Amino acid sequence: MKRREFISKGCTACLSVAVLGSLFPSCTTTKYIPGELNNNGLLLNADNFRIQKNGSITYREYVIVKNEDLKFPICVYRFSGTEYSALWMQCAHQGAEVQVMGSYLHCPAHGSEYNNRGQVTNGPAIRDLKTFPVTVNNDQLFIDLRKR
Repeated sequence: MKRREFISKGCTACLSVAVLGSLFPSCTTTKYIPGELNNNGLLLNADNFRIQKNGSITYREYVIVKNEDLKFPICVYRFSGTEYSALWMQCAHQGAEVQVMGSYLHCPAHGSEYNNRGQVTNGPAIRDLKTFPVTVNNDQLFIDLRKR
């Protein structure tokens, strides 16, 4: 194999690995659920995070809550049965809708990134995402939207 051919094939292989690696977060199944809107917030069932497979129970890392009365969806991350974070999926930089990439959110418009608690990890955004308090009562989650 000639040097030029070796370098060309090596670069092609590296590029392929990089592209395929970036697709893995999007391979997980995202669960979209309708949130029941009441006067002060959204209600959803904690069972939306539960996955039962072959007799064992695991939990989704997050679900995306949509409601036709809300301009943007809300991403709800589950940290434990009693700890959740609810993130308004509007980029704090210029208002584009962010995308969930597993444990972080990414703005396709300018590349800003946020962790699963809504904190900026990569600019150009300088403000965190809007977050909402989540309370758990039995198997019901309540996302308080009054601070929207």
